[in-house]
Amino acid sequence: MFFSKGFLGTSAPFYLDLATIYFAILPFLLAISIYFAIKKEYNKHFLSQAIILGITLLVVVIFEIGVRITGGFIEYSKYSNISFDFMVIFLVIHILIAIAAVGGWLYLFISSYKDYVHRKLNPKKHKKMGKAIFLALTVSSIMGIFIYLFLFVF
Repeated sequence: MFFSKGFLGTSAPFYLDLATIYFAILPFLLAISIYFAIKKEYNKHFLSQAIILGITLLVVVIFEIGVRITGGFIEYSKYSNISFDFMVIFLVIHILIAIAAVGGWLYLFISSYKDYVHRKLNPKKHKKMGKAIFLALTVSSIMGIFIYLFLFVF
């Protein structure tokens, strides 16, 4: 199922269509979760962050397994009209941002929970880190969508 033809009308497999759609909506899911914090609904904020983070990690695992099984970037790039060198540079930048964003998100989630439980949470620091992570996740999501477009549309 995951490796059969996808549902977006391109030659991409299902798992790539799934990951692309998920990462297209991820910034909006995060914005809803952040809205809970703005409205001081901290339990909803924490729960939504936990769910979104868990789903994100699951989608990343599905994506990584799929890429390895189906031949990956080099195989898909053979059929693209975009310069391979450009795509490699773009991909490396995307991966670096994605690793930093998800790593930062995991750190912020775990450390904030610990600080909250021990009543040591620094709201200004949390908000500052959260904004940076939201930006990095949004940029990474947009870049991932462009990689999909480079490989399967253009």
